[in-house]
Amino acid sequence: MKIFEFGFFALASLLVLLGGLATVAARNPIRSAMGLLTTIFGIAGLYLMLSAEFLAAIQILVYAGAVVVLFLFVIMLLGPSATSPRDARTAVPRYIGAGVFVAGSLGALALVASASKPGAAAVPPAPESLGTIDALGHELFTKGVVPFELSGALLLVAVIGAVAVARGRQVDPTLLPASAGSPDPRDQVPARDAATPDPQPGALTGHFTMSTKESKS
Repeated sequence: MKIFEFGFFALASLLVLLGGLATVAARNPIRSAMGLLTTIFGIAGLYLMLSAEFLAAIQILVYAGAVVVLFLFVIMLLGPSATSPRDARTAVPRYIGAGVFVAGSLGALALVASASKPGAAAVPPAPESLGTIDALGHELFTKGVVPFELSGALLLVAVIGAVAVARGRQVDPTLLPASAGSPDPRDQVPARDAATPDPQPGALTGHFTMSTKESKS
């Protein structure tokens, strides 16, 4: 492996590791989304090293350009300071999940160490068409046509859900009660001056206008 290839692999791997740690460790959800974006760029760099340029471009267009943007829209709708209530009952499943993840990581490292021994069988070289647009299109529309269509339906449902969440429930203002809308002038009672004495019991209040007509003889 050349120096440039080794440096590029080290940079892409560092982006993946640091982005993953920032995604799960950051308290601010916006920083977590930026960590996920960094991880996606690192994975795209690893695809480039495997001569899968199309997969690297799709990784950036779909995940960085669509999924991360959708996460940011949801964060902006809910607010960056929105937090879920603390529930101590969910601590045990989290610890179990962390233990399973650590055990799986150790098992993967053990498999990689055993495969790198001198007596292990060498991995055959990849074909030249691996990762190209022609090979990927042939696999998608022959062997993987059903998963491809299901993933398209899943993305469609996600888009419809995002639009429904963004719009919210709109209320027709004509169906609101009178108290919720503009106040009725007839319901407004004028404030009485404190200097005005209270009327006597039985006295008539208000102003009355009387009109008289002279009878014609």
